[in-house]
Amino acid sequence: MNAYLILEDGKVYKGTAFGTEKEILCEVVFNTSMIGYPELLTDPSYAAQGVVMTYPIIGSYGLCDEDRESERPWLSAYIVRELNRIDSNFRRDIDLDSFLKQYGVVGIQGIDTRALTRHLREKGTMYGMITQGAEPNLASALEKISSYAEPPVVSIVSRNSKYVLGKGNNTKIALMDFGAKENIARSLVKRDCEVTVYPYNAKAEDIIADKPDGIMLSNGPGDPKACLAIVEEIKKLIASGIPIFGICLGHQLVALASGFDTYKLKYGHRGANHPVKDLKNGKVKITSQNHGYVVDEKTVSPELAEVSHINVNDGSVEGLRYKTGKLFTVQFHPEAAPGPLCTGYLFDEFMSMIEGGNA
Repeated sequence: MNAYLILEDGKVYKGTAFGTEKEILCEVVFNTSMIGYPELLTDPSYAAQGVVMTYPIIGSYGLCDEDRESERPWLSAYIVRELNRIDSNFRRDIDLDSFLKQYGVVGIQGIDTRALTRHLREKGTMYGMITQGAEPNLASALEKISSYAEPPVVSIVSRNSKYVLGKGNNTKIALMDFGAKENIARSLVKRDCEVTVYPYNAKAEDIIADKPDGIMLSNGPGDPKACLAIVEEIKKLIASGIPIFGICLGHQLVALASGFDTYKLKYGHRGANHPVKDLKNGKVKITSQNHGYVVDEKTVSPELAEVSHINVNDGSVEGLRYKTGKLFTVQFHPEAAPGPLCTGYLFDEFMSMIEGGNA
């Protein structure tokens, strides 16, 4: 069946439908990873987005349940050049097309995704609509797109109640779930941590009362400025003096709680190949990233924090180390499933900070 992607600027791309066939409105973004689509599909940070893959052939090894970063996919649509319908992998549990159908995710293939990516790079990330069947009425489609409003994505992807992983392990970590990838908790459990996962709207007083040794603020979707109630709770967590490590959205929320500002990038950083420079030692690491917003370096108070990492491609802030309390944050993903694994040492620095050392 024919499928159409219509962007808010009137650009139309024709392809073929797969996955679930329904009309969907979403933010259209692109990812430059060559592998790792199972982890991408189940990353809650993609909630309410249509993800364009620049790598041309997707689906060749199916999906394995053990590789999921959450219990289900959260993206709205998956946009690829070519869907490989004959997958081959001894670990495979389900093929990509069936997986998208199972969870109601729209797919469209047969689009020149590299041309689409160039368009998004030039014009910037924009909203769009995917529909199937007869060619859509452009005026009607653009009217629907113009009235689209992003849903409250953090509240949608977060767990509703707290639970514990690695029970009985030595170090107690409170993980605030704003859309946390499973590998964050796995990385902590592997380091002998008992991880208590709290929902996005947990109160700081309740977390502090549980006496964690450290607090992890997770990744998550959407605009950090849509999370101002969470920011108020983070202010209380910072004031508690408990060591804190923030990743991605957690990094942005700590910045807002500290009085700094954030802004939306033209087309975001999404992929497993983004170079980041550690200003402490001058080394460049290849990182996994998925975000559309960054901290505005001009608003970072030198009395409160210093920039610890920068993006080599555009110079944007990728990490902050705070001068008061035991607190540091990064924009990229050190848990990095499926990879690269260059920055996993940051979890070790977090553990060292909890034990009394310097991060």
